Amino acid sequence: MMKKYFLILIAVVTLGIAGCSDFLDRPSLTTMNDGNYWTSENNLRLFANGFYTNYFVGYNSSFTEDYAYLRGYYFSDDLASSGKQSGFETQAPASRASTSEAASWLQTYSGPTWDFAWVRKSNLFLERIESMKTGNIISASVYQHWSAVAKFFRGYEYSRLVSVFGNVPYYDRVIADSELDLLYKDRDDRTMVMDKVYDDFVYVLDNMRLSDGDAQYLNRYSAAALISRLMLFEGTWQKYQLNNNAKAQKYLDLAVKAANIVMASGKFSFTSDFRSLFGSESLTSNKEVILYRTYDAAIGITHSVASYSNGYESQSQAPNLKLAKAFICQDGKPYKLSTLPNAANLDIKNMVATRDPRFEATFWNAPKKESSTLLYACKFIDRVGVTYYPGPYPAIYGSSTNPNDAPIIRLAEVVLNWIEAKAELATMGGAAVTQADIDASINAIRNRPLDATATAKGIKKTAPLTLASLPDDPDRDSDVPALLWEIRRERRMEFVFEHTRLLDLKRWKKINYMANTDPDNMLGLWINFQTEFPEFLVAAKVNKLKVRKADGTVVTYTGTNGADMVGYYVPENITNRDAFTDRVYLAPVGNTQISEYLGKGYKLSQTPGW
Repeated sequence: MMKKYFLILIAVVTLGIAGCSDFLDRPSLTTMNDGNYWTSENNLRLFANGFYTNYFVGYNSSFTEDYAYLRGYYFSDDLASSGKQSGFETQAPASRASTSEAASWLQTYSGPTWDFAWVRKSNLFLERIESMKTGNIISASVYQHWSAVAKFFRGYEYSRLVSVFGNVPYYDRVIADSELDLLYKDRDDRTMVMDKVYDDFVYVLDNMRLSDGDAQYLNRYSAAALISRLMLFEGTWQKYQLNNNAKAQKYLDLAVKAANIVMASGKFSFTSDFRSLFGSESLTSNKEVILYRTYDAAIGITHSVASYSNGYESQSQAPNLKLAKAFICQDGKPYKLSTLPNAANLDIKNMVATRDPRFEATFWNAPKKESSTLLYACKFIDRVGVTYYPGPYPAIYGSSTNPNDAPIIRLAEVVLNWIEAKAELATMGGAAVTQADIDASINAIRNRPLDATATAKGIKKTAPLTLASLPDDPDRDSDVPALLWEIRRERRMEFVFEHTRLLDLKRWKKINYMANTDPDNMLGLWINFQTEFPEFLVAAKVNKLKVRKADGTVVTYTGTNGADMVGYYVPENITNRDAFTDRVYLAPVGNTQISEYLGKGYKLSQTPGW
């Protein structure tokens, strides 16, 4: 059984005394010998397991931040910090290439660096699977499944590379060192690359096993769930960035098909409260989670994400007022339209009481100094962990010894990918979204059970969304239809500090949100410091503590005006990020790599704008 697929496979080395020549002639016991490795399906499985930590990162491990929820995904318009806001890169880097198999990434692009090691590994895997079929080592059905696994990972890697760089060189086989024309070929058009990815994904959906034994082995359902994510990204990129509706429809149709495979299976359902998706030590029985990363302190597989949610560890990048305002009220209306008492009062206490239950499950219910905006995210820890504040904390809630499992893909994302793809297709002549579609997606999410903590606070489920009375949010962008606006809102509430926000802005062509022209992007919630947070009314905060009144007036604490310190919190010394242009939708390649191509007599094109 694959209880821990993230364990490092360690070969046992037998120590013995032998003649030197005998010792030197022996094959390595700790590294793979390609000549005699490809002999069984079990060896295919072991090789495939090596892909998992690169693609299914979850909370990563120890203090590592790459691709880790909360610790890695803090560059977006959802968040603000004290001081100067972190910015996009301003010039092409000296070097950007890597041949490492480590899950390294470019944070401001939410994807990998210029590295084709995993492409090569996928192609090598495919070629070895093919040779095993030719040699009658595996059956046709075994071949179909494992070639689907290899093609899935190849498609996954190219999807990520394209999301970061746009055009990239495409390889569908292992290239020999002597094939310079291929090794140093220029970048292929992204649409050609993604058509190849599309073909790989179609093959995956037709050939991967529905089950491969342990639920944590990649299967058709988990692959389809992730394909819905990747095809939604490319379909909307083609629509909004490239104005290519034909390709947009092609990719979005596959996103819908992939999501349908998951939704129609009957294997997954919304039976978990929101907080349990992220803070539980075991997700084995959670029917909303399709694929997850397992952690176990007993064998040293742990992370630090819960620690940074425990109320004591600081959150330098913290939720801003703009994000908080996006949360729908429990009557199903944006706060400016809501008739709930106190819905327009944007302090933490009233927002907890009036907003969608995910607000209460995501944020602490009072201002916390550990957050740069005083709104603290405690989404990735269980309800017990935060009660230890200010410590000491048991190992499961402190340091890098957190064992709570990480969801990789869950039903909520699949249904939101599905409904968004259907809504986008409807704008291009496809079938109209129906109320049944909304009920199977957004309303199914809103009907999640509440846990005992939320119930005790009087939290209510959010009213269903109805097509007959769609909210007409006065803050809606004029170029976004009301239905798509509400779908995007649902994603924003659902995925705070997860993998989606920056990539969503890029595929919607909304990177301008990061310019912070809306002052709400650089503010915290409304606070009456005298009654809610008097610990900041001290000498050390004189001339530092500031609030912004509803009319835009900024008041600075003088040491004697505590009664007037009521307003939206202004993070200390906050200033905007440097200006940027649309070129930041895609990353530049390194100047060293361009020079290396030239040195071999070839050309590597730079990303447009760089």
